[in-house]
Amino acid sequence: MLARLLILFVLAAWWPLAHAADATRAVTVPMKAVKLGKHSYFVQGLPGAASSANQGFMSNAGFVVTQAGVVVFDALASPPLAERLVAEIRRVTKQPIKRVIVSHYHADHFYGLQVFRALGAEIWAHKMAEGQTRSEGAAGRLAQRKEALFPWVDDGTQLLEADRFLDGDTDFEMGGVHFMLRYVGPAHSSEDMAMIVKEDGVLYSGDLVFRGRVPFVGDADSRAWIGALDKLIALKPRVLVPGHGAPSRNPQKDLAFVRDYLKYLRQEMGKATRDFVPFEEAYAQTDWSMYRNMPAFNESNRVNAYNQYLRMEQEGAGQ
Repeated sequence: MLARLLILFVLAAWWPLAHAADATRAVTVPMKAVKLGKHSYFVQGLPGAASSANQGFMSNAGFVVTQAGVVVFDALASPPLAERLVAEIRRVTKQPIKRVIVSHYHADHFYGLQVFRALGAEIWAHKMAEGQTRSEGAAGRLAQRKEALFPWVDDGTQLLEADRFLDGDTDFEMGGVHFMLRYVGPAHSSEDMAMIVKEDGVLYSGDLVFRGRVPFVGDADSRAWIGALDKLIALKPRVLVPGHGAPSRNPQKDLAFVRDYLKYLRQEMGKATRDFVPFEEAYAQTDWSMYRNMPAFNESNRVNAYNQYLRMEQEGAGQ
């Protein structure tokens, strides 16, 4: 009897503490599923870099409802955010979540995967993502996110690899809806995947498109990225869901904007390297007026230009 009372006492003390911890981890930033087609939905992340203010919700994710189950595109930046996404899916449908397509293995797009795997979903990604979660860079990023996004990212956050790694383009059907997965890397990452929902004409582009702002290019393969955008333009989607920013009802224009920005970087930085103009001088002389007033110009443009200057030097040395 005494032992039973002791157990009840311990549980009574533990229960409010456990629920207080859950409440602390709860996501309080706004998230709402928006319908873009008969089957297609998305949630839009907040502006800016990942921070305690936005609780890591700064990228987009999507889901597609079919008669046989739900396909999710990207899992957001933490397990609590993924739980909120599941709650939004449940507002729309009770169909089981069958599959998660990972656009690429950057923290803001896949840290929520464990929530979907626990629900029985199968995770798909391109084969170039294999091993990404076991890299030194992945461990460093997780440590940084634990510090920046605690308690939403903590010791319980798992870096999950895909259940199935895809080799190039893959098409599949679920519940009468047809999906076209397109390998569009190396661009923003080595493993970029985009998804188009054929019946709806909705394209989920991942981070090949940052809409309404200067994209972050860094040291990406800009030449391959341009080719990838041409590939997406050729699909002629009716609606575009970018990796960051609002959806577009004029996808050709927004895809072309990113492509033309990359072309401009290559043109201007390539000319500077051929003429042996130092980067600082080249950057100062370049006309950035088309982009200067856009969001994220100060945060991204100089880094983009410098890294593409180095890339153009390497490409020139290889010729």
